Amino acid sequence: MTAPLVSEARKAESNGLESGGIGKPWTTMLENRVATRGSNLSASRMRLIRAVLDHPEDTYFLSSRALAKHYEVDTATIVRTVQALGYGRFADFAADLRSHFISRITPYTVMKSLTREKRSISDRIHHSLEMDERNLHALRSNMDVSRVVELSRRLHRARRVMVVGIDFAAFLSNILAYALVSIGLDAEAPIGSSGNLHQKVLLLGPKDLLLAISFGRCLQDTVDAVLIAHKNGVPTFGITDSEKTPIARFCDSFWIASIANPSFHGSYVAPLAFINTLIMACAQIKPQRSLAALRRKEQGFRTRWYSPKSTEEEQVGNKRGKPS
Repeated sequence: MTAPLVSEARKAESNGLESGGIGKPWTTMLENRVATRGSNLSASRMRLIRAVLDHPEDTYFLSSRALAKHYEVDTATIVRTVQALGYGRFADFAADLRSHFISRITPYTVMKSLTREKRSISDRIHHSLEMDERNLHALRSNMDVSRVVELSRRLHRARRVMVVGIDFAAFLSNILAYALVSIGLDAEAPIGSSGNLHQKVLLLGPKDLLLAISFGRCLQDTVDAVLIAHKNGVPTFGITDSEKTPIARFCDSFWIASIANPSFHGSYVAPLAFINTLIMACAQIKPQRSLAALRRKEQGFRTRWYSPKSTEEEQVGNKRGKPS
């Protein structure tokens, strides 16, 4: 599901922050059930449910009968275990198990799950494109333009903007930070070690803005950056794919853009589309400032665009530059 810019008031409680500034581990609904009702389970049933929690990629799609067969127990054991956790129906347990799986998803678990599907490579390619279209449609259907404008104004008001995106999200943070700098904003997407990132976050203050990009389970360094910023009174905004992710839970406000895709790495078409709208809005809010910054850049980098050094080079390019 894709949601609009969901705003939350800065939480009155510590949002899971310990006095030392490191976030306490957050849990899924299913883990909460096990923690609060685990005393209702026998030792053997606790081992069973722990096995399910530790390997949701093997079980989230199974019926009660198939789950029983997988763990070599009878179906009644599965049903009674689920009931002992407070679930009225197995379907309710299965829904929480799927959410648990999604929150713990990794490229490996995605790839492992996909290998069970009997599809040709051609089918997988078409399915990937269909998922991209679906994600974009969801983004557009839930787009609240006024909230994008509101975020753009916040970016302009900020003294400094730090965009944190790591691993597959790194290119998103780089694109956004580079574009913001191009129109005159003081923005940065830190690179390097965890220590370098956290040191830079520690330099931020209440007049700055930290924008964090992470999906699914979310990367520890990105979440830690949000927690450190929160402790120091720095406003935070997240781009993520569920209201249950750590980024959504710890940021002051966030936007949801799905990365659902049959590929192990996910699809960043929808998050990139949102970033594109944000860049466009930022440029148009103060167009004269944007034009002045772009003019300075163009005048300072006149040689950045390719120009053939000779007629022979141009002719070679024309011969080779034909579509395959």
